[in-house]
Amino acid sequence: MGNIIRQKDLGNLPAGKNRHANSTGAAAEGLHVKEVLKLKDVTKQYGSGDSTVTALDNINFTVHKGELTSVLGPSGSGKSTLLHIMGLLDRPTSGKVYVEGIDTTTISKTEQAQLRGRKIGFVFQAFNLIPSLTALENVELPLIISNVPKARRREKATELLKRLNLGHRLDHRPNQLSGGEKQRVAIARALINDPEIILADEPTGNLDSKSGLEVLEILHNLHMEGKTIIIITHEEGVVRITEKVVRIRDGKLVKTEVLV
Repeated sequence: MGNIIRQKDLGNLPAGKNRHANSTGAAAEGLHVKEVLKLKDVTKQYGSGDSTVTALDNINFTVHKGELTSVLGPSGSGKSTLLHIMGLLDRPTSGKVYVEGIDTTTISKTEQAQLRGRKIGFVFQAFNLIPSLTALENVELPLIISNVPKARRREKATELLKRLNLGHRLDHRPNQLSGGEKQRVAIARALINDPEIILADEPTGNLDSKSGLEVLEILHNLHMEGKTIIIITHEEGVVRITEKVVRIRDGKLVKTEVLV
């Protein structure tokens, strides 16, 4: 577990209310804003009968295009289950999950995988980089799966890594990178398909405070460029940079706060 990101450490990052009103602010003013993700009455249960465990209980919230949203909750609150359902890695037991208006609970697993590949990028706490591949090859991987020609995918991956100040690390493997560098490679990989939504699962959790702040600044800057980002976290400090916070506890949505 990395060092906790404290409120005072975030002093150089704008608070949620200072960011562009393209998303939450516009919604609050009644302007039309595209819904990119919507959960309606989502429940997830495991087991059956007396051994049934309810991981998520009737969750409802919407994420609009361009929003920077945090999902905040302690360990065991259902955050990981919610991440898997938002990312189309799992299906709810009941309820609906809409991605850009598509009811993903009614399509096949293959169609879900195709939609996920086009619309959702993931940044994981554990980085999930392939140890045998270089930074460049790790970033290229989603484009290989999408059958993008080698020259084009290499060009795009190189451009993203340079943008994240990793131009000097293209040929380095994960074990040759610092934690912060690994997370930047993971962010570049999440961006390579130009997804509609970026899901960041505890993106600072395995980092020291300095590297964690650098990663939050990158996510903030991507948001300022119009990316829709959802950060799953247990850290109150991280919430300060977001526009909306969805608080969950024991599988229930406790409160949704708009920070404007």
